[in-house]
Amino acid sequence: MRRLAWVWLWALSTTLAWAQAPVPMLWKVSDADNSIYLLGSFHMLKASDYPLAPSVGAALADVQQVFFEVAPHEMADPALPARMMQAATRTDGKTLQQAVSPATWRALQRYAAKNQMDVAGLQGLKPWFVGMLLALTESQKLGLNPALGLDRHLMERAAQAGTPTRGLETADAQIAMLDSLDATLQDAFLQDTLREMGDFKGLFEALHTAWRQGDVAALERTALAEMREQYPVLYQRVNVDRNKAWLPQLDALLRDKARDNVLVVVGALHLVGSDGVVRMLADKGYQVERLR
Repeated sequence: MRRLAWVWLWALSTTLAWAQAPVPMLWKVSDADNSIYLLGSFHMLKASDYPLAPSVGAALADVQQVFFEVAPHEMADPALPARMMQAATRTDGKTLQQAVSPATWRALQRYAAKNQMDVAGLQGLKPWFVGMLLALTESQKLGLNPALGLDRHLMERAAQAGTPTRGLETADAQIAMLDSLDATLQDAFLQDTLREMGDFKGLFEALHTAWRQGDVAALERTALAEMREQYPVLYQRVNVDRNKAWLPQLDALLRDKARDNVLVVVGALHLVGSDGVVRMLADKGYQVERLR
């Protein structure tokens, strides 16, 4: 289950400086009438990850609409953090300590002591949220910034250009998906996140290098393979089920002869592998071209 925290965050970066733009995780999917561009995003990056490759700008200029996992107006909703916190707050009368295994609780206590964190303040939260909170905390220590994430960057560019934007799913659906994971999976996620805190920086850099180089096979191997093999239910819920839910929407965009070209920006891990959106669309007979 290595690197599961980063799979959940869909956010990869590094402290290295780069002289060249990242090789984009960018595909063009076409039928006889129109096309959609698929671009793999990560939600927390650094200024050194910009500028983007010219092919990304060309794709943005060629479309009349941009789809994200969640629409920009939802992401900007000031009530969204409160809704997530409401979902993350325990209502079953148990503490976090009572909800996780003794091994997970001991690992959390060790992490809290090392990082001057008040573990008592976490007692009212669910394990899935605590795991994400810890991963976010470590990401920020590395200087990663959600405001510099690729999706946020493209939301801003679309707004500046007056390009309409939409979402493939809602923020509430994402929260519900995470909150519906059973106790065993939540405990496993939190314990694995804590286990990886010791080499958080190194793991991030390895994954980010694969993303920057546009290495689809490496990204799948380092981020998805173990999750798929060891936690198939979690892999199905977090990745495959959502890909399948998006597929009819993407199919409809391609089949609508009156619709202009669109750009679809989703987490990079949704595009790669045998269960990825790119493979699903290719299997439906569409022409798929990787753009560099």
